Amino acid sequence: MSSIILVLIGFTAFFLGYKFYSKYVGQRIFEVQDETITMPSKSLEDGMDYVPTKKHILFGHHFTSIAGAAPIIGPCVAAYWGWLPALLWILIGTVFMGAVHDFGALVTSVKEKGRSIADIASSTISKRARIMFLIFIMLLVWLVLAVFAMVIADRFVKSPSSVIPINVQIIIAITMGFLIYKKKINSLIPSLVAVVLLYFFVWVGTKIPIDFTNSMIELEPLATNYWIIILFIYSGIASLLPVWTLLQPRDYINSHQLFIGLGLLFTGIFVAQPIVEAPAIRSFSDPGTPGLFPLLFVTIACGAISGFHGLVASGTSSKQLEQLQDSRFVGYGGMIGEGTLALFSTVAAVAGISLVAQSDIPNYSVAVSGLNNWEVYYDTWAHASGNKTAAFVLGGGELLQSLGISKSFAETLMSVLIISFAATTLDTATRIQRLILNEFGAATNIKPLSNRYIATIIAIAPAMLLAFWDIADPGMPSGGMRQAGFVLWPIFGASNQMLAALTLMVLTLYYWQKKKPILPLLIPMLIIMIVTFTALITNAIKFFGENGILFSLTIILMGLILWMAFEGLNKVLEIRRRL
Repeated sequence: MSSIILVLIGFTAFFLGYKFYSKYVGQRIFEVQDETITMPSKSLEDGMDYVPTKKHILFGHHFTSIAGAAPIIGPCVAAYWGWLPALLWILIGTVFMGAVHDFGALVTSVKEKGRSIADIASSTISKRARIMFLIFIMLLVWLVLAVFAMVIADRFVKSPSSVIPINVQIIIAITMGFLIYKKKINSLIPSLVAVVLLYFFVWVGTKIPIDFTNSMIELEPLATNYWIIILFIYSGIASLLPVWTLLQPRDYINSHQLFIGLGLLFTGIFVAQPIVEAPAIRSFSDPGTPGLFPLLFVTIACGAISGFHGLVASGTSSKQLEQLQDSRFVGYGGMIGEGTLALFSTVAAVAGISLVAQSDIPNYSVAVSGLNNWEVYYDTWAHASGNKTAAFVLGGGELLQSLGISKSFAETLMSVLIISFAATTLDTATRIQRLILNEFGAATNIKPLSNRYIATIIAIAPAMLLAFWDIADPGMPSGGMRQAGFVLWPIFGASNQMLAALTLMVLTLYYWQKKKPILPLLIPMLIIMIVTFTALITNAIKFFGENGILFSLTIILMGLILWMAFEGLNKVLEIRRRL
């Protein structure tokens, strides 16, 4: 089957979803046409976190903050089970679940003066639910920070040509923010110049790679750790800057970069027309392969539905939304953009990878050479799950080469694409964690947490521990040791989806009390809650007797979830008694 068919099916589903379904939920449930709502970006404007922002710029921030490495990693791993399960989950999840979740979290936060979903849970459900929600979120965000820092550091080491363009992008973004907000220059021209400069430095990076493994640091693991430290220092500083100085302009540049990158990939698919070599559904597997259900639904989180998106929507985007009508474009449209990225990642993994003539794929000190078809790359679950972004970089790079782009430039461009979005997520997540810690401090009367500098340090420190702490990995042969962040990643998938279910629960109760139709919120909530709780149970069984730390953490997360569900049920009974 031609990969073009997969792309056209995806585009059609996304177009119809945005055209019709987003309009329905926006008007019937969220009432985005209400012009009486006071926008927190204006009423609470502080030049730091609350800043009224044009929708196209805010879309760039929101889109690139949610579209990190996860919508690339998830589909590339899930391609192991074949193209059909991944495609269906991406399309159905994006249109009917993820986009509604993001849209709802954004609008509701705006209506509640920019409060986070966890804070809204206090008035919608109970104060106890708020505390449980905040704890759950903090644990999740620490894991996000750790894993994304490790992913970026790993890509810097494996693709040293990406170092210069990524770091130059920071300087370009700061300059662009100054020109737009201080000199009042229209954003279009600076952003176009910024993109041109970025691609110029992508070329420079291919000529001047910055490889610490051959200079300052001898060993690759030490080089990776060096980058992790730099990245955490950067994310801390970036999260303390006003949003207009770096966050908004860099994200705006990245949104242009993504559209250009996706456009090139789309063109490459039509030129190369790679055949989908992966089966619709895998009929064979190696020993130890996990089952399709429920792992598929937590492997592809971002790209279908993600609880982290609700944190971005209610944590940063709601504080910058200029008018309520923009929420459909930013919230629902942003998720459609991420679904598109997940779609192209899937195509790269199931079709583009067949164009690769030869490559070495490291996985736990094992190398696979002569990569030239899907079956070689996805011969085992270990190779599929251990190499994460490699399928996108290699397969996507081959699609770009079909347009006459050189191999070095194409692969650098793919790496820059991944790192750019992951870096955006990194400092956005740090900013969100700071705000969550502020809320937790207010809820528990811990006054030091109200200090933005102390909160930022606490936001980073546990994540650094997860990045540097080696623990036993039950997925590795002979109980090998691995960084805690990567070992905990399966828990992230399930807990991230459960956060989405809990957010949908808050939204369902919020709009139920306002007598709005809630089935578009309730049905996704029930589906995601059942699937992800099953995944957590599966993880708990897997970790029992093998890894006490992972088992204990899984049980704690399950306990928090059950507590939240109990609080929600109590609220339902309370409301029914009043009716």
